[in-house]
Amino acid sequence: MGRFALMLLGACLSVSATAADVIKGERKETFGDVTVHYNTFHSTYLTPEIAKAAELIRSKNQGVINVSVIKGGKPLMAQVSGTVKDLTSKSVPLTFRQVTEQGAIYYLAQYPVDQQETRTFEIKVQTGDKINTINFNQELFPGE
Repeated sequence: MGRFALMLLGACLSVSATAADVIKGERKETFGDVTVHYNTFHSTYLTPEIAKAAELIRSKNQGVINVSVIKGGKPLMAQVSGTVKDLTSKSVPLTFRQVTEQGAIYYLAQYPVDQQETRTFEIKVQTGDKINTINFNQELFPGE
């Protein structure tokens, strides 16, 4: 597993510092033979080197959402899009970038975290002509 993949795994496991509400131990949804793994974390969990390599901004006011799509135990290319809404229903589009490493494909997007609040995420994952949607809430905190 590449350095970037290990970093993302570590950041995902550290999510408890970002989320206060109770979340599943492993965030995933299964749609037939396709499994979508997803997680959010603060961009400050990334080392400066990893953030630069992934073209992400490290900031106490920036979150990252990481999505991976698996089929038959192997990474699957997909089209990933989504939005994040605050409590006033103000919606921010999520612009996902594909990051490919040996044996792994990730879709990463950043979003602002200006204050403590619960956000609603809607992620659409398209594989072939099928579009699956994941909705979840997460309480977020700006970093320190």
